[in-house]
Amino acid sequence: MTRVKRGTISVKRRRNVLKQTKGFRWGRKSKERQAREGLLHAGVHRFNDNRKKKRVRRTLWSIKINAGARINGTTYSKLINVLKTKHVELDRKILSTLAEHHPAVFKQITELATKS
Repeated sequence: MTRVKRGTISVKRRRNVLKQTKGFRWGRKSKERQAREGLLHAGVHRFNDNRKKKRVRRTLWSIKINAGARINGTTYSKLINVLKTKHVELDRKILSTLAEHHPAVFKQITELATKS
């Protein structure tokens, strides 16, 4: 029977793990077992921190919309309520961008919302 040399797949897998742990500290960047452990924890932290980042962004959007609304003579809650009742389909991300970078357009939206 012919000889089968093994290990190419496992070596490739190990190399891939070590490539992913580039920049980790101490043995987690160079030792395979510690690198695997580090990757597991890194994935968990990444998922949780991405959720936290989104949470922080949403609060910032609300703060920016409220600031823009108060400049134009209304409040955040009143503005959002009127936009919902009039079926204006602008999400908070877009509204905050308009309030921050395009105050004239945001003023038109608040005027449209407060009319009637």
